[in-house]
Order: sequence, then C-alpha cells, then structure tokens
Amino acid sequence: MTEPSIFTRILNGEIPGDLVAQTDRVFAIRDINPQAPVHVLVIPKTEQYRDVTELATGDPALLAEMVALAKQIATDHANGEFRLIFNNGASAGQSVFHVHAHVLADIEESRLVGF
Repeated sequence: MTEPSIFTRILNGEIPGDLVAQTDRVFAIRDINPQAPVHVLVIPKTEQYRDVTELATGDPALLAEMVALAKQIATDHANGEFRLIFNNGASAGQSVFHVHAHVLADIEESRLVGF
C-alpha cells in the first residue's frame, strides 16, 4: 500500500491546511508558497489520478468540477479572472503526484512578462 499524498493528509486533518472551498469530490486550499495574491490549489478528493492527462481520460466530469470550483474561487476572491495551471510530470514542475490545479488571480501584468 502506498503512503497517502500530502493533499490526502491535509484533507484528513493530519496536516494543517487553509481550506478555501470544497464540493463532494473536490477541495481547495491556499498554496503555502503563493506566486500571486490569490494562489489556491484545487484537488480531487481521490488519489486515483496522478496528473491531469490521467484525469481527463479517466473522469472528465471530475476535471470539469475542478475547473468550475476554480472559477468560483476566482469569483469569490478576485475579479473573476484567473490562470489555471496543471504541472504534468516532474520535469514540468509537478512535485506531488496527486493531480491538482493551481488557481492564480489578481496577478500584476508585469509579472506575466515571459509567459
């Protein structure tokens, strides 16, 4: 049996996390190393999918639920506009292999140079 991901441990209350929102199948927490004024992680409650490509193939409705929660977070905590980022693989910056999306909002235009 594999060790639960850090996200599952946060969801289970084993590790503290700043819960922002949740549905029956998805939850959202503030990132501990924010890259924007609003930086929230949207995470499925299941560890079944390692990355967004597995999720898109295996449960597209769950992926849509993640996107809907991201939009709601941006509406509630920013001006409704946001960036949604999935890191897919270690060389792309993914460090936790429990699929999750980064919601970034209220980003200063100058910080977007080079993207």
